[in-house]
Amino acid sequence: MASPALVSPALVLAANGQALDTAQSPVFGEASLPRDLSPWGMFTSAVIVVKAVIIGLAFASVVTWTVWLAKSIEIVVARRRVGTALRSLAGAASLSDARSSKLTYPAAEFRDAAVDELRLSADALAHRDGVKERIASRFERIEAACSRRISRGTGILATIGATAPFVGLFGTVWGIMNSFIGISKSHTTNLAIVAPGIAEALLATAFGLAAAIPAVVIYNVFARSIGGYRILLGDTAAEFMRLVSRDLDRGTSVRARVPAAAE
Repeated sequence: MASPALVSPALVLAANGQALDTAQSPVFGEASLPRDLSPWGMFTSAVIVVKAVIIGLAFASVVTWTVWLAKSIEIVVARRRVGTALRSLAGAASLSDARSSKLTYPAAEFRDAAVDELRLSADALAHRDGVKERIASRFERIEAACSRRISRGTGILATIGATAPFVGLFGTVWGIMNSFIGISKSHTTNLAIVAPGIAEALLATAFGLAAAIPAVVIYNVFARSIGGYRILLGDTAAEFMRLVSRDLDRGTSVRARVPAAAE
């Protein structure tokens, strides 16, 4: 029997080459080694589950930025409308002045609700507190409806921000598990062979964070903007309540204005 010290270096190199070929062959598993270690190369070489996770996270990122663009325009327009209505109401002395103003949504909703309630309560205007309470109740429902309307679409940002990191982590765990299976089959722990599969798996986590971080930031920005919009709605309701109170205190002038409101 030949001594280990007398083994030919050529035989050793041949054996190592055979082991390397085995590791790089399809026996390594479905996660074959990518030649290109760029993000696109790692994506194309990843297993189907990791690819599906990355595509889903990329779609979530597109949804996030789409919601940001659409909602930013909607909030800016809504705040501008309410601000214009508040400036118009600042010089109004009665509901008649407010009716003659060119108010748009949502200020027009408050105006119409106040005028309609005064019309329905025409025979009970002497009970001013009751009339004010009913008008205030209508205003609260209008504020709630406007808040729900302006908040639509922001919930998906919270969902993406909360779930995207975990979806990316799932892709990473699956990819690393697949890499370890390939290591077991190839019977090698060579870092050059192991690292690409792990890099592919970590790419899913990177996409998860890239989708989650903007979603959380944008959601918080919208939460503050919507909070400011709700304050403006409250100011608009308060302006109309002052006009209603002023008209109710005038008494006879209110009765003169109520029939005109029904036109």
